[in-house]
Amino acid sequence: MALALELLYFAALSFITSATICAAQNGGDSSSGAAVELWCVAKNNAEDAALQNALDWACGQGGADCSAIQQGGPCYDSSDIQKTASFAFNDYFLKHGLTQDSCNFDNTAALTSLNPSHGSCKFPSSKTAGSGNFIGSVTGGLGPSAADISSSNSFLERRWIWSLVIIHLVYAIMRSL
Repeated sequence: MALALELLYFAALSFITSATICAAQNGGDSSSGAAVELWCVAKNNAEDAALQNALDWACGQGGADCSAIQQGGPCYDSSDIQKTASFAFNDYFLKHGLTQDSCNFDNTAALTSLNPSHGSCKFPSSKTAGSGNFIGSVTGGLGPSAADISSSNSFLERRWIWSLVIIHLVYAIMRSL
C-alpha cells in the first residue's frame, strides 16, 4: 500500500510539474497554445540616471528607433524617463531576437504582458514582431501584480508552489492512515 501511495505521489507531482511548464511555455494558457504578448519596459524601481544611460545606449549604439520619443513624436514626454526609456527598450527588444537578454539594459528593464501604450503612443508587441515566439522565461509582469514589474512573483510561480504543497499534504495524510 505504501509503495502504491508513493508511486501515486510522484506521478501526480510529475504531472503538475509538466502541466506548469507547458502552461508557462504557452503564455500561461495550457489550453490554447497561443503565445503571450510581451513588451520590454523600464522597471519602476530603476534609478533615473541608470535609465538615462540605458536609454542613451539603446538609441545610440543599440540601434533602437527612437524617433517616436523625440520632440514632436507621439511618445515624447520629457517629464517621464520611464515611459521614454520603455519605448526605446521595447524597440530594441523587438529588433534583437525577443530574448530575455535583449530586455535587460543593466537590470533596468523587464518583460510585461501589460500593454504600456498610452494616448497616441502605441507600443508594438512581441506578436507584431515576426512569429511572436519568445525565447526565455518571463520573470515579472504577469497577471494583476504587473503594476510592480520589479517583482518576480508571477501567477505561474505561485500556482506551482501551491500545487507542491497540496500534493505533499495529501501524501502525508494518506501515509498516516
